[in-house]
Amino acid sequence: MQNTMHTQLDTPVATNPARESSIGRLLLHLGKITPADAENILFAQQKQGLRFGDAALKLGLITEADIRQVLALQFDYPYLQAGQGNYNAKLVAAYQPFTQQVEALRALRSQLMMRWFSEGYKSLAIVSANGDEGSSYLAANLAIVFSQLGERTLLVDANLRNPSQHSIFNLKENRGLSDILAGRASLDIATRVESFVDLSVLGAGTLPPNPQELLSRATFTDFMNQAIGQYDVVLVDTTPAAITADAQATVARCGGALLVSRLNHTRLSDLTAVRDQISLTGAQIVGAVINDF
Repeated sequence: MQNTMHTQLDTPVATNPARESSIGRLLLHLGKITPADAENILFAQQKQGLRFGDAALKLGLITEADIRQVLALQFDYPYLQAGQGNYNAKLVAAYQPFTQQVEALRALRSQLMMRWFSEGYKSLAIVSANGDEGSSYLAANLAIVFSQLGERTLLVDANLRNPSQHSIFNLKENRGLSDILAGRASLDIATRVESFVDLSVLGAGTLPPNPQELLSRATFTDFMNQAIGQYDVVLVDTTPAAITADAQATVARCGGALLVSRLNHTRLSDLTAVRDQISLTGAQIVGAVINDF
């Protein structure tokens, strides 16, 4: 794997690596090496017949993690270093993209693309029975991996009682879905998350005294129609379904739901009840995910 990565990444440099080598330019831009380092790497490269990245590694000036980061940039697959971006560390799709956990997220993305989005649907509600089953983090990470695929992705926090996406993504915009549904804002307030490809996040906004009524208004349907007109994928984080009927109104607007449970925690009776609630809305249960954390 190491040699393969280097073959894909590195190009021999004849003169100035900062000018003629894409890896050299990127390493300089990221602050991984200095111009003096680049000259030393170039000298070692020419003397030992190495590729630029191999020479930099041999001199101890960069690490394998640096190689992976540059490779990601070259192939338009951005991810973040620990602490970069000031987002929640549980965004593993952003901070730990080469782990087994994120491979499972990509596999889930592939299944959803084949079984739902390729059929012409654009919106999907992420639903759990209870509030501690990881559905909000799953929604956030799924939104990232869909955007990494090149899909214009919108993540909507429709949990108008105990929202979390604004803190997960460190959103500065205080307005959100509730303000749109109340007619005080428009979809333009969604935050484009510049660290990722084509990802926007709409927080829950001002916590209303009547969340269920807001989510049942025709303005929610109007909002969803506008959102799917502008984005390829719209993922909607919901209020836990066993707590209120909010999730039913949300799922009805999305047309489909991904059911989330937690291993050795979620009761089967709760899942059965949520399934029955979703069936009453006429929406489809597209799939089910068991979180193990």
